[in-house]
Amino acid sequence: MYHCGVPKLTTTNHDAVRFGAILRRLRVERGWTIVIAAQRCGMNPNYLGSLEKGGNMPSVDTLLELADVYGVNASDIVREVEEARREARRERAAAVIANTPPVE
Repeated sequence: MYHCGVPKLTTTNHDAVRFGAILRRLRVERGWTIVIAAQRCGMNPNYLGSLEKGGNMPSVDTLLELADVYGVNASDIVREVEEARREARRERAAAVIANTPPVE
């Protein structure tokens, strides 16, 4: 049913990696193998594995399906990605400030 022929991203998309880590955590928390989770979602296990590794960004349809199967709100997954993104931005900004010489 879902995306077995979607090409992998050619560059690292940090949000895709964040989504993937969340999806993997949700699957592992339930004690499911990637094959079982993929069957429950109606998708190819290779595609789900690619999502979990951050190789692809899930479509809204896929995100909604995964959230439904994992018994969570899609908005909670998106919120977690947003929070991780903000934290990474704060860390980058702090690193820039720490490496900036004082103004004389």
